[in-house]
Order: sequence, then structure tokens, then C-alpha cells
Amino acid sequence: MKRLLSVLSGVAAAMIASAKALPSDEGVAMLPAASALAEEVHFFHNAILLPIITVISLFVLALLIWVIVRYNAKANPVPRKFSHNTLVEVLWTGIPIIILLVIALPSFELLYKEDVTPDGKQVVVAGDGQTIDFVFPNDFPESRMVKRADHLQVIVDDGTQRTVLKNRRDFRVEGWGERDLVVSLNDPAPAGASVILRGGRSTQNVSGCPIAKRYIDGCEKEVVLAPTMTLKVNGYQWGWSYSYPDFGDFEFASNMLPQDQTTPALYRFEVDNRVVVPIGETVRVTTTARDVIHSWALPNFAVKIDAVPGRINETWFRAEREGVYYGQCSEICGVKHSFMPIAVEVVSRPEFEAWVDGQRALAGLDPMFQSDNVTLAQAAANGDAAE
Repeated sequence: MKRLLSVLSGVAAAMIASAKALPSDEGVAMLPAASALAEEVHFFHNAILLPIITVISLFVLALLIWVIVRYNAKANPVPRKFSHNTLVEVLWTGIPIIILLVIALPSFELLYKEDVTPDGKQVVVAGDGQTIDFVFPNDFPESRMVKRADHLQVIVDDGTQRTVLKNRRDFRVEGWGERDLVVSLNDPAPAGASVILRGGRSTQNVSGCPIAKRYIDGCEKEVVLAPTMTLKVNGYQWGWSYSYPDFGDFEFASNMLPQDQTTPALYRFEVDNRVVVPIGETVRVTTTARDVIHSWALPNFAVKIDAVPGRINETWFRAEREGVYYGQCSEICGVKHSFMPIAVEVVSRPEFEAWVDGQRALAGLDPMFQSDNVTLAQAAANGDAAE
């Protein structure tokens, strides 16, 4: 018993260690999710795949033990002569089909969310304390039009808090599937408050939804807005280059830091130039490569997409938590494959804008957001040049 408890304690410690932002040698669990989509991937693995795998493994183990004990030559010296059993053949064909259906149905939805870049949009209208009817232009392509309640969110923001209204309880909608949706609030929004109408087919569970709630009554769905920016990724032997076409003609390379310039824990993860993105905004990622096939992977965001020479692939993510998240090239691309780390820093919108202005200044471009940041960036550049 003591030995068993010791083993279990070691497994628990390993799982705790693996819950850090970085992979660890003792880790057995997935890295913490930093996006709602990654949370759904973890839920699919932990609540659907893992129990099924465990039950099947235990069943096969029990069946093997039973066959070894019951049908060995000593216990069964005279074997039976039959070669078919209709019931057994029906069961071992039918049950796996049912198991695969249980796995397939939720996985199709998850794969669709990962593959299709969101195209949701929002309309913000100022409340005046009297108006209750608001129009949402449903001008999507026919296959992407808002046609049911989970494709539309109504939010009232009074400046101090946001309240997500419930369909039928707090508002009514007329014109599902038509070019204009009329949203009628039961009570007018307070004067000075903002009424936010979000619509689109790309939806996901609200970040942080507990597993128990997913089982009992489901999680609230939120509409994912279309990308606010594009990150262009180009892989090469042995590093990455990045550009931000929405914010100017600047590009930078990102390579692994030498061992003497970082900590042992971050060696082969930290880079000289991190990718910087704003929190809570949808980021479109396009990938390609200069030489051979690479793969841009960020486990915390459940992102993994190949970078193929002569081809542009596309994916997306929306970071829900600030911090620095690490990944590595996940395609065996040559002798220095393990020297191609990825580092993404998630910051607030003001910090992101300051970083963009700094990068533009280093590229000799005018500021896009705040002129003070340009001065700081130029001073830093001059300091580096002086050194």
C-alpha cells in the first residue's frame, strides 16, 4: 500500500509540474490552456477520449487475463472445434462503430472551429434610456447567415460591467435568416450605456467554463469576432520570420537564444524577438516556408499548422490570458529541428500599440498610434548602435 501511495504521489507531482507554462521532463498532462478553443480541445481529450481509452484498455486487459486463465492447455486440454460465433462477431463489429460515432460527433464540431477562421462582427449602439429596438445587419453569405439564437449575442456595457442578455428572457429577435435582424430589448438600456450586438456562425464556449457545467447544462456560447490582425509566419532553417501587414511594412527574424543568454528552464524555448499580440482579439496566422516543411505549433492555444514552401496555410487563435507562451517547430525539418522555438507574448491593447510603434520606428516608419513610443524605440536603437 505504501508503495502504491508513493507511486500515486509521484504521478500527482508530475501532473502538477506539467501544469506550468513550459513543458517539463516529468510532465504527463497538457500545458495550461490560454484560449477558449484550447480549453475545448482539453475537454474533448480529458472528458471523452481518455475515459474511452481507459475503459477499452481495462476491458482488453481483463479479456486477455480471462483467456489466459480459462483457455490454457492445462485448464482446457480438449479445445472446442467451432470457428464462428454470430453474437460475438456482431458485438465486436457494432460496439466499435458506436464508440467511433461517440468520438466523431463532437470532434467534427471541434475540427470545424479550428479550421474555419471566424467571421463574426459586432454593432455598438449608444443607449438613451428609451430605445428598445436595434437592427443588426445580417449581411453574411447565405451559408454563414445568423439564423438561430446561439449565433447572436446581446451585451449591455454601462462602463463598469458587461451584462450578457438572455434570448427570450431579456430580448426578442425578429427576422432570423433575413438581411436585417431586429433585436427588441424588454427594458431599454440605460442612457450612456453601450448596446453591443454580436453575430456570426463561429461560436465557442466561454473561457473558463468548468467541466461539471459542460456535463450538466452546457456552457454559454460566445460569438468569435473576425480577425483584427494578420500575423505572417515564414519558416526557414533554422528560425522564423514574422511580419504584421496590418500595421506597416516591417519584418523581424526570431531565433533561439544561446544557452548563455537565458535560463536552463527557458533554453531552447526563449528567442531573441518574441511575437507580440493583443489579448482578447482574433489573430489570423498565415504560414509558409523558404526551404523545407516546418510546423508552427503553440500548445497553449491548440495551434499547429504546417509551413510549406510555395503554399500559404491559415489558422487562427484568440488569447484569453496575458503572458508568454512557448512552442517549437513540430515538423522534423533537419539537423537543427530542435533549435526552432516559438515565443508569443500576449499583452494589453495599449502595450501592443506601443510595441507596434516601436517596431515601425526601428523600420523608419511614422508612428501609427503614439508618438512617444517612437522616441523611446529610436533611443533604444541609437543606444544599441553606440554599443
